[in-house]
Amino acid sequence: MRRILSILIENQPGALSRVANLFSARGYNIESLTVAPTEDSTLSRMTVVTHGNDATTEQITKQVNKLIEVYKVIDITEEKHVERELMIVKVRAAGEGREEIKRLVDIFRAVIINVTPKTYIIQITGNQQKLNSFITALGNSAILEIARTGACGLTRLDK
Repeated sequence: MRRILSILIENQPGALSRVANLFSARGYNIESLTVAPTEDSTLSRMTVVTHGNDATTEQITKQVNKLIEVYKVIDITEEKHVERELMIVKVRAAGEGREEIKRLVDIFRAVIINVTPKTYIIQITGNQQKLNSFITALGNSAILEIARTGACGLTRLDK
């Protein structure tokens, strides 16, 4: 089962590598990882997407919580939460295909952020399913390059 862990960690050198090393040492795969400072400049929020059952996730959470730099770990998968991912896609856009790509961009509420005579670079945000659907709609023959951030999420709770 896909799991999203939100980790508040000290914003200091080496903290990210200690968390990543813990996952690696225990044989847990990290599907995606995003890290950035929070509203408190001494803390960063790390969003880790991994796969595992309840027991595995509980084990990961307990082990990450033991790290000195970690303030809080929350499995937001089961909570009401907002989750987004950013994807930038470079696509082949020549001739009649340009208009079709523009229509897809409008349908998916994406934005064309760079235009050349032969390519578009498109920015799209949304959940994993939306981004995967956009890739499918474009078709593999049009896609030249893809860069994705991985998931970033917050619970909808008031705390």
